[in-house]
Amino acid sequence: MHEPRPVANPVRGSRSIDKPVKFFDEALIEVVAGNGGNGCMSFRREKFIPFGGPDGGDGGRGGSVLVEADTNLNTLIDFRYQRVFRARNGEHGRGSDCFGAAGEDLLLRVPVGTVIRDLDNGETIADLTQHGQRVTVAQGGAGGLGNLRFKSSTNRAPRQSTPGQPGEQRRLQLELKVLADVGLLGLPNAGKSTFIAAVSNARPKIADYPFTTLHPQLGVVRAGQGRSFVVADIPGLIEGAAEGAGLGHQFLRHLQRTRLLLHLVDVAPLDPDADPVRDARAVAAELKKYDAELASKPRWLVLNKIDLVPAEARDALVKDIVRRLRHKGPVHTISAATREGLEPLVQAIAHTVLVAEPPEASAAPDPRFAEPPTDAQAEDGR
Repeated sequence: MHEPRPVANPVRGSRSIDKPVKFFDEALIEVVAGNGGNGCMSFRREKFIPFGGPDGGDGGRGGSVLVEADTNLNTLIDFRYQRVFRARNGEHGRGSDCFGAAGEDLLLRVPVGTVIRDLDNGETIADLTQHGQRVTVAQGGAGGLGNLRFKSSTNRAPRQSTPGQPGEQRRLQLELKVLADVGLLGLPNAGKSTFIAAVSNARPKIADYPFTTLHPQLGVVRAGQGRSFVVADIPGLIEGAAEGAGLGHQFLRHLQRTRLLLHLVDVAPLDPDADPVRDARAVAAELKKYDAELASKPRWLVLNKIDLVPAEARDALVKDIVRRLRHKGPVHTISAATREGLEPLVQAIAHTVLVAEPPEASAAPDPRFAEPPTDAQAEDGR
């Protein structure tokens, strides 16, 4: 069997190496498999052999359309301009016992993490999460039978053959969900881009205005010798994202594969009317509107820009935020700009996501910011 023919995209081939690639995480395409070749009805005719018998060959099968995950790709931009992909038809059978050649398969390469769905029935065909994982999305048609197949002791001169079968034709939705261990949540300008740039090899755009991040960013964080994890940063959420405010919910799908969410909160906003607690609640509410399962993932509270708060007022401010949010998980105070508190946070994340069953200590909240026990709890403690 020949290796499938990879699709040749003229747009991709003409792109400059230095030009940044736009991020596309959704595509609608149509795939058409090749038709099978028709079987041939033929009889051997040679000099001095008037009754040579049937010699019509079978038609070749049509080419199939396959999709393969490739770690060298990180966007679906190759499917933006070309929407219809056709595999080749099988050749027809011929006389002299000649069988038609099979149509060449067509191979489409997509980024790892791509989900393939059938647009007509909504069925998920495949979720490609490993490099080299391959799935057939449209099966080529079977080749027809030549009259050679119908020869028997009672039918020595068959005059029937069968046509080739048509190939499958499907409309598909390709949806990319990036593979990451940790996802960043927060309002625009909460410091997510500064954080991922400080702890990883990612170099996102950083500026003092909202929505500097327009598409997901991935960064690999080194937590020691042989220890690393991947962090995903998505554009900031604002209240009303479910109704399309800001960039909406369109990028939250990229957090669905993560094991841990970091909710970054700006504790020193420039707007005097801003309330970090109200903003954090708005982000949590939008997360729940999008997907209850995503909202149930472990979520750590990361209070950023702590360097802008006077040292003597930090503990009181953090305790007040945790108390009003009623946050039960871990709490970390950092300054992504000055790198204060980043190393303990990175080590805590690595200890949690790089082991199968993290110990309770890694998920316990900071005792400095724990709520005081109630009277009933104090009585039980005695």
